[in-house]
Amino acid sequence: MLIRVVYTDGRNDMVQPFVLDRLIEKGALLSFQRATGWVVMGVDPVRRPKHQQIPYAGIDRRQLH
Repeated sequence: MLIRVVYTDGRNDMVQPFVLDRLIEKGALLSFQRATGWVVMGVDPVRRPKHQQIPYAGIDRRQLH
């Protein structure tokens, strides 16, 4: 499935999901389209790359068997 994107220079394109992740990390996008609508970088929430994610510091509530 291809995802519509708008680069910071205004160009439009369609990219694979793995390319989208790289473009987000590089700061190369103004926006991209989700099933629910357009996401504007810096305005709408976007998940962080794995190397920038903050580890969960809460209580582990899973039951160990």
